[in-house]
Amino acid sequence: MGWFGKLAFGSMGMFLGGPLGAIAGAALGHYFIDKKGMQISETGKPGRLERTQAAYFVSIFSILGKLAKADGMVSRDEISVVNELILNMNMPEQERQFARQIFNEAKISPYSIDDFAMQFYQANHQRPTVLISFLDVLLRLAASDGTLHPEEKKVINRIKVIFHVSDQQFNNLKAVYFKDNDKYYRVLNCTPQCTNEEIKTNYKKLVKDFHPDKIISKGLPEEFVQFATNRFQEIQEAYESVRRERGL
Repeated sequence: MGWFGKLAFGSMGMFLGGPLGAIAGAALGHYFIDKKGMQISETGKPGRLERTQAAYFVSIFSILGKLAKADGMVSRDEISVVNELILNMNMPEQERQFARQIFNEAKISPYSIDDFAMQFYQANHQRPTVLISFLDVLLRLAASDGTLHPEEKKVINRIKVIFHVSDQQFNNLKAVYFKDNDKYYRVLNCTPQCTNEEIKTNYKKLVKDFHPDKIISKGLPEEFVQFATNRFQEIQEAYESVRRERGL
């Protein structure tokens, strides 16, 4: 991905700034110490798209690091989910190593999840689909051990507030990962009491918002497009289930 080479050769403070810049700088320093002699070929000044991609990448793994430790310890299941997340990304091994360094640096950093979340929100407050996709990844990690620990719940709720995500949106998203009898309705931001027309309207909007092509146009790193694809498939599955139930 183009931003990585430019991140490596640029000033961390100038490139991202704030807590995310500090974490990226520390992670990058350890990365080059551990990978002495490894070369990155791309150079040049990063553009707006590359800054957005880098901020998303660093934010995800910084917040995942803090979230994984929110309940006092990082479990093997959580580490496995993060490793699986990294391995499933279509990126070179050197970038995977960098992601792990960010995750590890964030766990021990003096910054809080709120610091990371606020900086990310400030950069993406006009792109709600990006914020929702971010929460989707965090809930996926929290659900990896089969339960939403009280501390994890508090942390994710704080991020929800910082991101200005409504209670209904958040509950519908959470229900995808935690048992709920009305799961398919919630995936569609609906309830069983909604009319057929309301369900169809919500479905069309979600398909538009979470279509992988739309996510790409938002400037997210290409490695995260898979999350949009998964979400898109969940929306399709939910609508088909509700459609069959109601005979739509």
